[in-house]
Amino acid sequence: MHKRMPFTPLIRAIGLVGFGEFANRQGLNPVEMLQRASIPQDILRRQDGILSYRRFSGLLELCARCSGNPLFGLQFGLHQGVDVFGELFYLIRNARTVGDALAELRASYSLYFNDAEIGLDIEDGRARLSYSPNERDVPGVSQVEESSCGIGLQLMRTLAGSGWQPRAIRLRHLPLQDESHYLQALGLIPTFGARCSETEFDSSDLSLPLSSANETLHRLIADHMSRIERLAADELPSYVRQLLRHLLPSGRATIEKIADCLAIHPRTLQHWLAQEGTSFQRLLDETRQEMAGQCLADPSISMAQMSGLLGYSNPSGFNRAFNRWFGMSPLEWQRKHGIKRQPRLLRIGRSGAEH
Repeated sequence: MHKRMPFTPLIRAIGLVGFGEFANRQGLNPVEMLQRASIPQDILRRQDGILSYRRFSGLLELCARCSGNPLFGLQFGLHQGVDVFGELFYLIRNARTVGDALAELRASYSLYFNDAEIGLDIEDGRARLSYSPNERDVPGVSQVEESSCGIGLQLMRTLAGSGWQPRAIRLRHLPLQDESHYLQALGLIPTFGARCSETEFDSSDLSLPLSSANETLHRLIADHMSRIERLAADELPSYVRQLLRHLLPSGRATIEKIADCLAIHPRTLQHWLAQEGTSFQRLLDETRQEMAGQCLADPSISMAQMSGLLGYSNPSGFNRAFNRWFGMSPLEWQRKHGIKRQPRLLRIGRSGAEH
């Protein structure tokens, strides 16, 4: 059994929800900040996109420095609140109790993020909700931990009531600003230099019932989310496929671009993929084959549109590749599978124009 490679943590782009608005409030140009942090600006428009944790932490550090606000991360987390959980929040809020909701968070966290472990420990009538990053020495990690603190506080206030207040908040780092600013933002002064970043509260809060609980809806959402690909730390080929699906339509699905999204060198990416028994070219071909099958099943998509979605500059390139994969043309594949092409005029009528 081969040894798994070390791997850079990733998060879904939903981790940047509300960034544009908040950056503007801080006197920053969000597009400029994203560019300087080597993050594509279009990532704000696709929340299921994938983003390197190192790029994310670097972005928060850059924003804190450029805005002159050391508590940028903390205030950003408070601004985001439960919006950062996306669909996951609908699962959480339909649990029976606060404790059940936090258990759902821990179990489903890796659907969106693999940057940290979420812990929930109960001892002597106290509960501790913790955030432990998998990479602890990257620039900006203190900003991310404070952001997570703000998000966790807003989550608990959403679940347990707007007046909810923890017994204590602990942070691993030293204060980033005078402690009075923390008091203003959080309603209490955290303990700094702690073993891990955590929020402590009465364990009895875990038994609080949720007024929004709906068992049927909870079951439906849980079933839906069970089909979402997790960001598990040992599934590099899965990450690459997800990134390819997002980048192919823009024609930017190169190994250099994928490696840049993961904040690693292209040679490192090739080496890690080889350890997993695959290669970038193989994953590119497999992803294109999968997407081609999905596109061909829809007779309203033209060959020109299809080749563009798969990252080809013209239909002839797509046709050659398809013949190599399946030993037949795309049109022959459709005929074989009983899929009838729609007349060109009908396609134009539906979409307004055929590209």
